[in-house]
Amino acid sequence: MPRDVWRVRTGDGRDVGTEQPESFDRVLVDVPCSGLGALRRRPESRWRRTPKDLADLGPLQRALLKSALEAVRPGGVVAYVTCSPHPAETTAVVSDALRKRDDLELLDAGAVLDSVSLTGNLGAGHDSTAQLWPHIHSTDAMFLALIRKKA
Repeated sequence: MPRDVWRVRTGDGRDVGTEQPESFDRVLVDVPCSGLGALRRRPESRWRRTPKDLADLGPLQRALLKSALEAVRPGGVVAYVTCSPHPAETTAVVSDALRKRDDLELLDAGAVLDSVSLTGNLGAGHDSTAQLWPHIHSTDAMFLALIRKKA
């Protein structure tokens, strides 16, 4: 893809929504998380995590998603991604964002993944989000939600 049609922004993701409101067609927000989805590659990390980690990360994850939603244009899409299967870091964050705003809609992330997969059926969809699993998909336990800002 030509470089003039995309750009990478560096900085604090919590600021992009106020610094560049409604400036982007697509925003990928890959939030920091507990990393519980990568246990197959780093099994020792299970001993480094506590329930407090989830509580500490939640406000940051919500702030990053909020900023991304402010930065996307009407009709644009935010991809919320994390390498955790824990509902506190995945569906709860997305549900909170959808509940607070009436100009958002959740797209079917499972169907989107199916449409670009080699087999055509990853079976990762669940309630319009997608959750990949190590034992099924031979990958980390990655989560994806696609949120469109209504035009």
